[in-house]
Amino acid sequence: MINDSIEEAIIFAKKYLEDLLSFFGLNTDVYATSEDEVIQLSVPSTHLNGFLIGQRGENMRSMQYLTSTALKNNNYQYTRVNVDVADYKRQRADRLKEKAEEWLRQVRDTKKPIELNPMNAADRRIVHKLAAEYNIISESVGEGRERHIVLKSDED
Repeated sequence: MINDSIEEAIIFAKKYLEDLLSFFGLNTDVYATSEDEVIQLSVPSTHLNGFLIGQRGENMRSMQYLTSTALKNNNYQYTRVNVDVADYKRQRADRLKEKAEEWLRQVRDTKKPIELNPMNAADRRIVHKLAAEYNIISESVGEGRERHIVLKSDED
């Protein structure tokens, strides 16, 4: 039987993450919503922020993966999850947007393409979205960890 309500999936994911956090001695209320069929789980700021985020967000991604896998294993239709601890991802995305705007203005002004450093899928999505607003062509090239974006003027 498939659990097909996003509300049921949100409740399950919220409880699952709260239970997971309790193993680390953190009893906290996770804020849970959904956006574009992705379950958004926000862990408030605590003394464990550094540990929960991990190096370059790896522990956060692991919690995200575990929660998504638990949803799949329990036959939920909605299994895409985004876990954010103390607004780490949102703040990081804001900084990336600022940098991306500089790159996009540079491409627009010089008409010269820019190859960006490799970045993860979520970061690439942010840059692609912003490039579209600037009418700059953006394409992802490369494989795996080497996947990166090339920005080009649409006037080439």
